Amino acid sequence: MDDAVVTGTARVGAAAWKHVFDGLLRGRAARSGAGSGRAVGDGRRPTLGDVTVLIDPPNWPGPRGLMWSHLVSDASLDELHTFALRLGAPARAFDRDHYDVPETAHALAVELGAEAVSSRELLRRLMAAGLRRRKPHLTPR
Repeated sequence: MDDAVVTGTARVGAAAWKHVFDGLLRGRAARSGAGSGRAVGDGRRPTLGDVTVLIDPPNWPGPRGLMWSHLVSDASLDELHTFALRLGAPARAFDRDHYDVPETAHALAVELGAEAVSSRELLRRLMAAGLRRRKPHLTPR
């Protein structure tokens, strides 16, 4: 199979998905009033009160040819779910202690008040908060 055809097809698919997903996010943001707030004293846009939600860079390859980020809270899962709802992340994007967020939504998450940090810092703060939930490992009997 010709690599150029596969690569070209993947690029077209990713561009189409980005267009659709960006439109969906813009629509949800407009309906919820996201991004329309005034800047607060520390330079961040107001969110849902004083929240500490973190997002790492979109470094993880995933579905639809997109790169994905992790969205976590270093305070509570309730805070994380509230923020994800405002971002427009579907419930199926939640995995134990984080949401998987496509690269197309990274900027919106930051605009809504998520703190952009490295993957290492995100994991460190998640563990320090006691919110890390590892996958259960089954041991053979």
